[in-house]
Amino acid sequence: MARQTGIIKLKGTLGDISFYKSGDGHLARTKGGVDASRIANDPAFQRTRENGSEFGRAGNGGKVIRNAIRVLLQNAKDKRVVSRLTKSLVAVTKTDAINERGLRTVQDGDMSVLQGFEFNLNGKLGSTLFAPYATTLDRDTGDVGLTMAAFSPTIRIAAPGGTTHFKVTTGAAELDFINETSTFESAETAILPYNGADTAPINLAVALPAGSELPILQVVGIEFYQEVNGQMYPLKNGAYNALSVATVDTV
Repeated sequence: MARQTGIIKLKGTLGDISFYKSGDGHLARTKGGVDASRIANDPAFQRTRENGSEFGRAGNGGKVIRNAIRVLLQNAKDKRVVSRLTKSLVAVTKTDAINERGLRTVQDGDMSVLQGFEFNLNGKLGSTLFAPYATTLDRDTGDVGLTMAAFSPTIRIAAPGGTTHFKVTTGAAELDFINETSTFESAETAILPYNGADTAPINLAVALPAGSELPILQVVGIEFYQEVNGQMYPLKNGAYNALSVATVDTV
């Protein structure tokens, strides 16, 4: 893989070289690879087929999660979140001790691998929010909560320049990877001033189906705003908003 330089950038194929644009810029690479029919049928590529099958399940699992938390994710994500999440779910799949290689699944793996996953590397929750918080989950009732004691925003939040206000968010998703569906609920604080005065204690709660036996994932995030002439605007279009996996729970 090579990077294209110069004023004119190419797209398409010229001889054995393919020119294309990616998140890394305008690139070029030589054509190659093994014929698809051979990969699908040749015994020598059995491991390749197994890896591909599990990678596909991990990709579908990532889609289930992203779709579930889309309300919050659309405000806090980086350009590589899809590939990063898929990579983490491949790691989850590899921990499945129930199914044979090639048949391993996300739901039968150790989903605690996702604990602390950051959806936006440009604004990590772990290096942004320093106020202690606690999460709660009651499967019998379906209640999921987030609590934070009163804190001083300018001391406990490393906000990007230009911040005048912020809000804390949380959401919980019940994930059905087999049927590729989910149930999601979210809650958030009001938009709060970013200053030295202590906030009130924060208590956010959402309710998922009671008695669920499906995996449950809770995320916690923070969003930044700038007030201009009495109007609140997402700071830099949310480029530094944070969202992280705070709780992963399986039966």
